Amino acid sequence: MKAWKAFVLALLLVFFAGAIGTALLIHRGFRATNQALFLEATLTRVARDLSIPSSEHHHANPFAPSPENLNEGREVFLAQCQSCHGHDGSGLTPMGQSLYPRVPDLRGKATQKLTDGDIHYIIENGVQLTGMPAWGHPHQVQNDDSWKLVLFIRSLRPLTQQEQFHQTQASASAHYVGSQACKKCHREIYEHWQKTPMANVVRDPRQHPDAIIPDLATNNVYKFSQDQVAFVYGSMWKQRYFIKVGDDYFPLPVQWEIVNKKWSKYQVPQTGGDWWAAFYPPENMHRPTGPLCDGCHSVDYDIHTKQVAEWNVGCERCHGPGSEHSAHPGRDNIVNPAHMNYVAASDTCIQCHSQGQPLSNPIEGKYYDWPVGYRVGLELAHYWKLEDHSLGEPQNFLYFPDGTAHKNRMQGNDFVQSVMYRRGVTCFDCHDVHGTPNYAQLRKPANILCLDCHGPLSPNGPRTATIEEHTHHKDGSAGSQCVACHMPAIETEGPANTMIHAHTFRFIAPAMSEKYNIPSPCTLCHTDKTAAWATNAMRQWRERSPWRLGQNPASN
Repeated sequence: MKAWKAFVLALLLVFFAGAIGTALLIHRGFRATNQALFLEATLTRVARDLSIPSSEHHHANPFAPSPENLNEGREVFLAQCQSCHGHDGSGLTPMGQSLYPRVPDLRGKATQKLTDGDIHYIIENGVQLTGMPAWGHPHQVQNDDSWKLVLFIRSLRPLTQQEQFHQTQASASAHYVGSQACKKCHREIYEHWQKTPMANVVRDPRQHPDAIIPDLATNNVYKFSQDQVAFVYGSMWKQRYFIKVGDDYFPLPVQWEIVNKKWSKYQVPQTGGDWWAAFYPPENMHRPTGPLCDGCHSVDYDIHTKQVAEWNVGCERCHGPGSEHSAHPGRDNIVNPAHMNYVAASDTCIQCHSQGQPLSNPIEGKYYDWPVGYRVGLELAHYWKLEDHSLGEPQNFLYFPDGTAHKNRMQGNDFVQSVMYRRGVTCFDCHDVHGTPNYAQLRKPANILCLDCHGPLSPNGPRTATIEEHTHHKDGSAGSQCVACHMPAIETEGPANTMIHAHTFRFIAPAMSEKYNIPSPCTLCHTDKTAAWATNAMRQWRERSPWRLGQNPASN
């Protein structure tokens, strides 16, 4: 009898506990914005793990983590997963933070401890009572995309504390071995890289007889012979020629304008141009490239010996000294910017793709135009400051009044102002310096690349059903290209007609062009029109806020 009473009492307690819990839930409400309780989140993960058949647990990935397979997995991720999980797998997206339970951080232990078979099963079949859909195709024997997606998710795993410790130790003891040492394990990447501008910033005409583009006999600006040239600099916009005197290199006072196909004088003015010119005599032969150029055109330029580990932007410029990794390949003895936070990752590129000054200048009596002492893995802000600008200032050598860069090699100055940067997008989310067949080493042709994250009705924008509705230009036309409006070619590379793209990703409204004399993306194409014409045309685009156009709606 006592046992029976105890059982009834237990049932009543369970009933009342359930009633109280239900009342609290009803009082709180059922909202996707609620943060899952620890117990609930734990039970959800357990339920997810139990839903995976044991037979799937031991399935091995049939694809090796080659660069091609990883890149294909990345493309699938951007197409299917990034709107919820973010481009970096963090889950910190408007969609991911609005689901219940929250979208998991794919970089975290809860995901990374799963086997390849587990992750593949989840991708193929989804997870019930969550926002995770099933991406598998019925009746398909093997979905190659899902397995390659597993490879990419695996690559998101950050270094463990122990791996970070080993990496720090390796960086402290390692020395530079040159890009050739990377070739033995990364042959395909190495061969792609060799063809990039990064690998060919400066070239010795004795080793590369085709390095000098123009016919020197046509030069009537400043005569020189090929035998005098120690290095040729540049192959896209302009080409300059360095001669060697002792341990130093000096630029000749002449350049070949590649786009314009003509010779012109090359000399940085002492005022109104680069900041460092005021600290050097005006003659080029008193302006060595070591303090002014070579720190970015080489790996490990030594300001004391004036020697380099390697000329050009070699592998170790972005991955750090590689002797330990070359001898014992592992992810814990080499720096990989892809495993860094977005600031350090982009700083790998910003160290050279920016206009700035060292924090301490001069250094041992010389003025340097690159971040002396910095190498990947350190904090760039401890060595380098970007050129400052005040909004509304008249256009100067470096900036337009709105803060958009005016000069070349200022992608970093632009990018750090952008919403993309604030959202954690990195330079190499769009570019692959290892080499691609696309302009500027883009991972894909520009418009395709942009639409991976900004397709029609994307939560990232635009908020129209088609691209034509957004651009008001025919799909495929010049005016319908994303870069035409969001990355106009308005930043000078020096010679006339050599302009490069802005990287703020801001649309410069025609009204801003009228007010601040910033080039308008509209009139860059419609050269026979004015900014006022463009403003009037955009007033008819009813899905656009008149406030964003910089116009008073009453004037419509």
